[in-house]
Amino acid sequence: MVIKVFLASSSGSTAIKKKQQDVVGFLEALKVEYAQLDIACNEENRMWMRQNVPQEKKPANGIPLPPQIFNEESYCGDYDTFFDAKEDNSVYAFLGLPPPPGSKEAELADKAHILENGTHAEETNGEENLDDSIEVPVEERNGDAHGEEEQAAEEEEEEEGEGGEEEEVAEGETAEDDALEGETAGDAAEEAVEETDEAHADEEEQEEADEDREEEELRQLEEEEDDEEETQGEEAE
Repeated sequence: MVIKVFLASSSGSTAIKKKQQDVVGFLEALKVEYAQLDIACNEENRMWMRQNVPQEKKPANGIPLPPQIFNEESYCGDYDTFFDAKEDNSVYAFLGLPPPPGSKEAELADKAHILENGTHAEETNGEENLDDSIEVPVEERNGDAHGEEEQAAEEEEEEEGEGGEEEEVAEGETAEDDALEGETAGDAAEEAVEETDEAHADEEEQEEADEDREEEELRQLEEEEDDEEETQGEEAE
């Protein structure tokens, strides 16, 4: 696609010359391929431009002034619309050309495309969800259905609250049971310790009794030996 710029090379208007230079210089900066068509020395170019500028885009006198910009046979606009597109970073869209990747206009176009698709998808989904063939109950249209939903939600919340209280009670009972079990275990441990102490005391008493008995036996043996020695002494005399 070639961009056509209709201009007047021998125009006596300084404003027109400046506008033509602005358009051509900007297209060159963008490295956009374009062709200059002079209407000052080529009657065919002048007639083609006047015939192909849309009627609503022509001035009051019906004679469009250069520069006028076309994309092949499609009309793009005059200098004023070109200037607005340049200010809005939409020159490629104005020219009917795809913006090069990485350009600011390409980024803006991507964002606009995403927003447009999102909005379109939402509208489409909304339209798909509408089904005129389904009758809506009078209660739902009056808002009673919404009230019932709220009531059901409140009942669910109350049930959840009751369930929470039951859980708290169960947790409390479990804690009490654990405490009782702990106390029982403590008592059992104390009893075991006491039994152990008692058994140890009994052993000590038994040991002491055994020692006393042994001492008593030794004493009796000593006395018997002493008696025998005395008896033998008497017999010897």
